Amino acid sequence: MEKKVRVRFAPSPTGPLHIGGVRTALYNYLFAKKHGGDFILRIEDTDQNRFVPGAEEYIIESLDWCGIKFNEGVHKGGPYSPYRQSERKNIYKQYADYLIEKGYAYYAFDSAEELDIKRKEFELQKKTFQYGSENRMTFQNSLTINSEEVKQKISNGEHYVIRIKIPENETIEVNDLIRGKVLVNSSLLDDKVLFKSDGLPTYHLANVVDDYLMKVSHVIRGEEWLPSAPLHVLLYRYLGWESEMPIFAHLPLLLKPDGNGKLSKRDGDKLGFPVFPLQWVDPKSKEISSGYRESGYLPEAVVNMLALLGWNPGTEQELFTMDELIQAFSIDRVGKSGSKFDHEKAKWFNHQYLINTSNEEVANIFSKILEEKNIKTDYDYILKVCSIVKERVNFINEMWQQSSFFFIAPLTLDPKSLKDKWKENSSELVLEIQNIISNASDFSANALKEVVSIYIQENQLAMGQIMNALRICIVGASTGPDLFEIISMIGKDETIKRINFAIKK
Repeated sequence: MEKKVRVRFAPSPTGPLHIGGVRTALYNYLFAKKHGGDFILRIEDTDQNRFVPGAEEYIIESLDWCGIKFNEGVHKGGPYSPYRQSERKNIYKQYADYLIEKGYAYYAFDSAEELDIKRKEFELQKKTFQYGSENRMTFQNSLTINSEEVKQKISNGEHYVIRIKIPENETIEVNDLIRGKVLVNSSLLDDKVLFKSDGLPTYHLANVVDDYLMKVSHVIRGEEWLPSAPLHVLLYRYLGWESEMPIFAHLPLLLKPDGNGKLSKRDGDKLGFPVFPLQWVDPKSKEISSGYRESGYLPEAVVNMLALLGWNPGTEQELFTMDELIQAFSIDRVGKSGSKFDHEKAKWFNHQYLINTSNEEVANIFSKILEEKNIKTDYDYILKVCSIVKERVNFINEMWQQSSFFFIAPLTLDPKSLKDKWKENSSELVLEIQNIISNASDFSANALKEVVSIYIQENQLAMGQIMNALRICIVGASTGPDLFEIISMIGKDETIKRINFAIKK
């Protein structure tokens, strides 16, 4: 019988969730849904020194905003609870003990100071220090001291760690859905710490044990974990779970826009765009990092943009709903090489989704922006403004600068527009238009356009000559949507007032 697809996203609560982490969660979610499987959120908080208050809640809120839903997890519960590693710490010791019993691991009593001295010695020789098969017999561990002394040290409460005993000169095979067969010689691996005397496991032991106990079928994670995969393969073998080992897929990196290096958390706002899904306030420094949500991005646009950073649907299609992504997604179309983050493309995605968002939804958000500016007006009026302006912006929070003239008269006139568009006879011509407008009985945009066009034709004037000057009076600059729509909406009295103000200016 085919194994049920079960995947997990297992972040550490060490700060805000990076946009690359959101992409990893998204690919796991798409894979699970495509195959009718389960998606688990597990919080890997065994490193208490790096724990940041509020980070776990931030991770959950971020993924919820993106529409990435879980079947099981810290916030949902499930048959394999608890899903927070710090609450599972009584589980791991038995597996560390089993590895020692079988000769696959050993106790090490070396102090941090002793290891630092060794590291410095290696640095002076321009070598990389590695605690492993070449030098493990020169350290204070259960391979070099007798069992009685080991028991005595442990009963005395001496600090220790349990390290895996990596075999010498063995080829370890990792089968990866994205990279194919990866062969690594064990001499390149060090004897990683699996368990510490504080009773907590390291990531390596905890994630292997939890993936096994939670019946995870596929481990889909970032490329940065590829060097650890051979160690995890050994752990599955040593714990007797090789036949139950999940299938690995290591995702390519998200790169900076210039392609030079990984897009990191430290790049937040430095490069002119967010690297976090939601705004993050550092609990210690109170430093604020911007988020996609607060920057005006729609969650559907962020998801669509991230899906195509590393995965290729094999067609020309660029816009996908979540359901379409689920149907189209396949791991074999995920590339090996990193994907450059393109902020302009991200804005393009948001523009496409904004165009397709209902005027009501846009108006509801834009109404709040108007409230902050103490502008009170009819909802239907806001709705109409949104229908006219939304195609001219990438973000809803840009709408004010493209539509302020619908709500308040311009107090200044753009100098460049005046220099380029306002001619000697502009005041005289605009007053003629003002007269036509003040006598108009039908104040719809089409009717106004018609009477003004007739005047221009009868007097053999250039359309641009009139319209540019009139636009400066109404809008304060030479840009904006259809001018007669604006005039029709602000009304006759306001139009006459603005023309008079501009001519006096």
